[in-house]
Amino acid sequence: MAKQLGARPRIGLLGTGPWAGHTHAPALAGHPDVEFGGVWGRRPEAAEALAAASGTRAYQDVDALFAASDAVALALPPDVQAPLAVRAAAAGCHVLLDKPVATTVAGAREVADAVEAAGVASVVFCTLRFAEPTASWIEEQAAADGWFLGEAHWLGSLYGSGSTSEYAASPWRREKGGLWDVGPHVLSVYLPVLGDVTEITAAPGPGDTHHLVLRHASGASSTATLTLSAPPEAAEAALALYGTKGRAEMPRWNGAVDAFGAAVDALLASARTGTPHPCDARFGLRLTEILTEAEALTARR
Repeated sequence: MAKQLGARPRIGLLGTGPWAGHTHAPALAGHPDVEFGGVWGRRPEAAEALAAASGTRAYQDVDALFAASDAVALALPPDVQAPLAVRAAAAGCHVLLDKPVATTVAGAREVADAVEAAGVASVVFCTLRFAEPTASWIEEQAAADGWFLGEAHWLGSLYGSGSTSEYAASPWRREKGGLWDVGPHVLSVYLPVLGDVTEITAAPGPGDTHHLVLRHASGASSTATLTLSAPPEAAEAALALYGTKGRAEMPRWNGAVDAFGAAVDALLASARTGTPHPCDARFGLRLTEILTEAEALTARR
C-alpha cells in the first residue's frame, strides 16, 4: 500500500556516485518541502561520506531506508536500479527513477507493474522534461499542431580524446553508450510533441554513435544522432522541430539540480493527487522498448 504523505515527506536516496553527489543529494538537501531522510549505497563508506556531506544519515540496510522513507530517489545503474525500485514500490515508497529505468524490456516492465500494483507514484527523471526553460518549451510545442519533422543530435564527448569526465568510469555507460545514456533525453522530448514511435530505422556510426530515423503516431518523422564519443570540440546537444509554424529550436537549460527539484515536486504532486505523471514508470518502459528495438536493428547491420 502506498504511503500517505505528510506536510514534509521523508525522501531517501539510493546511490553514491557522481550523479547522486552532484545532483540528487544537493537537490534533496536543499528542498524546502522535504526531509532528506538518508542515503544507501552499495559501498557503505561512500554512503557515509555522502550522508555526512549532505546533513543526513547513512543506511547499511536498504530495506530499513525503505521503511523510514515516504519516497526514494534512485541514482544507480539502470539494471541495479530496476529490482530495487520494485522492492521500494512493494514497501509502499513512491519512486523517483533515473533514466533509463532498465536496459531490458522485462526489467522496465517489472518496475512499471510493481508501481501500479502498489499504487505508488512514479517519475522518471528525464532532465529536459523538468529543467527550465526546456520544460516550458516542450509543453508549448506539444500544444501546437502541424509538426512535420524533428531533427536532433546529442554529441557527448565522454569518451572523446582528452576527456577527464568522472562519468567515463561508469561501466554501464561504457557498455551501452550514447544510445542508452542520451537517447532517453531526445525521446523524452519527441514523444510528447510528435507522438509515440511507430517505426524505427537505425544504423551505426563511429564509436558508439547511433543514427535513428523515427516515424511517429502524428505522422511526423524525426532523426536523432546519439553518441558519447564525439571529439570535445564537436560536443553539442540540439533539437529542432519543423512544421507549419516554421522552425522551433529547443532552448538551452541550466544544470540539473533545479530540474531534479522540479521532479521531486512532480512526484509529490502525483502521490497526493493520485494522478500519474506523464513521465512515469510506464513512460520509462516505453523508452526502454524503443531503445531496445533500435539497438537490435543496429546490431544487424
